[in-house]
Amino acid sequence: MYTDSIADMLIRIKNALAAGHEEVVMPHSKMRAAIAGILLDQKYLENVETLDSKPQKQLKISLKYAGSLPVVSGVKRISKPGRRLYVSAGEIPATLGGYGITILSTNQGVIADKEARQKNVGGEILCQVW
Repeated sequence: MYTDSIADMLIRIKNALAAGHEEVVMPHSKMRAAIAGILLDQKYLENVETLDSKPQKQLKISLKYAGSLPVVSGVKRISKPGRRLYVSAGEIPATLGGYGITILSTNQGVIADKEARQKNVGGEILCQVW
């Protein structure tokens, strides 16, 4: 059993990309679906589906490649269960000088860094993807 479902999701995606898989299936949660939705909107993923399996819902993520290279080259979990990291709107870090995205959990939902700066809201930094 894992205690950090976001880190589990990110590592599953990273490992599936390293192995050259077309898709990865994992247990569904609202937070995982929200993060996958942001990655889909930012063109890091090909498709995201929710499968209604009997014991538990599943999240099916279709991975995206540019030729033979994966579009996602790295992921990093920032705020962890043992050490939460909160920032204001002015302190949101830019990932790789703006080439990647930072995903935040705010009082307006789970959003990407550019949208958080536009709305002038801060929150908990969940992860960075590049």
